[in-house]
Amino acid sequence: MFPNCPHVDSLSSFAFRLSPTPMLERLRIQNFKSWQDTGDMAFGSLTGFFGTNSSGKSSILQFLLMLKQTVESSDRSQILNLDDDKSYVELGTMYDIIYNHVDPNNLSFFFDWSDYEPYDEADWLVLSKGISKPYRFSSIIEIKNDKISLTNFSYSNFKHKFEFNITNDTIDDEHYYELVINNILSNKIERIDNGFRKPTNFYGVPNPVYINYPRIENELQGLEESFYHLFEQLYYLGPLRDYPRRTYVWGGGSSTDVGNRGERAVAALLSSRNQGPTIDMGDDQPKRTVEEHVAHWLKELSLIYSFKVQPIAPNRKEYEVRIQRTAESASVFLTDVGFGVSQILPVLVLLFYVPEGSTVILEQPEIHLHPAVQAGLADVFIDAIKRRKVQIILESHSEHLLQRLQRRIAEELISQEEIKLYFTSIEEGRSKLTTLELDEYGNINNWPAGFFGDTMGEAAAMMRAEMERRMRQQPS
Repeated sequence: MFPNCPHVDSLSSFAFRLSPTPMLERLRIQNFKSWQDTGDMAFGSLTGFFGTNSSGKSSILQFLLMLKQTVESSDRSQILNLDDDKSYVELGTMYDIIYNHVDPNNLSFFFDWSDYEPYDEADWLVLSKGISKPYRFSSIIEIKNDKISLTNFSYSNFKHKFEFNITNDTIDDEHYYELVINNILSNKIERIDNGFRKPTNFYGVPNPVYINYPRIENELQGLEESFYHLFEQLYYLGPLRDYPRRTYVWGGGSSTDVGNRGERAVAALLSSRNQGPTIDMGDDQPKRTVEEHVAHWLKELSLIYSFKVQPIAPNRKEYEVRIQRTAESASVFLTDVGFGVSQILPVLVLLFYVPEGSTVILEQPEIHLHPAVQAGLADVFIDAIKRRKVQIILESHSEHLLQRLQRRIAEELISQEEIKLYFTSIEEGRSKLTTLELDEYGNINNWPAGFFGDTMGEAAAMMRAEMERRMRQQPS
């Protein structure tokens, strides 16, 4: 997994036991769709985006998914993969995604993530204390005459910044890049004019760098590997979930996730029986399987009494999901109970099936759920964060989910530092981001007007209407 890294064998098992996967910490995007500038966004264990329709909430998630599908794409000639047959998100053309459709323009961004550095033995003390190191990736992508080109990209940690800049030199109509190494600790800059051929995507370090400059290979390659790892362990579930089925086919293979629509949720549950994670329930408590923990939450949310996935007959690859709604009711198919069970099932499976420490993106996880279950989702999220160190990024319209999160902060089941909340709105055609200021008791100190509609105004109007009707009905 880490080729040509001489220290990885001695340190990686220890380092990644401390931090199974990197965690996104900060993001800024400029000139993407309705966002001229998001400003600095801090991410926590749970990051929630709320706001009105078409205000830019989903665009922030789409941006992360665009980067992920570019990293995973087999077509290395694309600077950005906007859509293909395996896309998480279909974005059209660069004209479609650039702010205000302005050509020429630059799409620029940076993001920070935390990870443990397994490549430098001098950092053993830092590792042994469990201190993560902040990494940063930044890039500037130019669109001009409907053509896309990579102007700049860089990797940095607390020691060095490795920056690749386009030069004015061209060979065969191709631009070349120079490498600039900034020693952050000494503030010394080293410029390497070696005419590196144009990278084929927004993040790829040209191979000659590793061949010609072995002294920076371990550190730069460590950054690049951590970058890949960040997106490798980022998972997504969209708002449009698959309809429940009477039977599901599983041939015994392993599933990496539940699918964008949750279509592989049952396959993931079956896969977890062979090689899935177990859920640590604390001291002196037996560990649960993923299937057991999912069944626990379905029951805890008052959606079912019992839940079972079983083959339709011995030695068959067709399976059925059987649900018992109450202790007294008969067992029925998943298709024969309320739609909410099939809609929340992929959310539960994904959170407890993905590798520990993964980042999970959820769009409208509350869709088709009763308000009481929407509120209960907050407890599911806190459970996944505490037991499995999962980072959750979600976009939601649920007042009930938010209020339960606020309550749990007040009850000290999760701290306000672990939760980052944002409100999106549109002003003069531009998306605007407001950081919601949570205090230690869960109060939002800068509640935007009309956040979830005018509840007080509706209640007052109802009272006025009632009084007017009663007055009209009184005998004269």
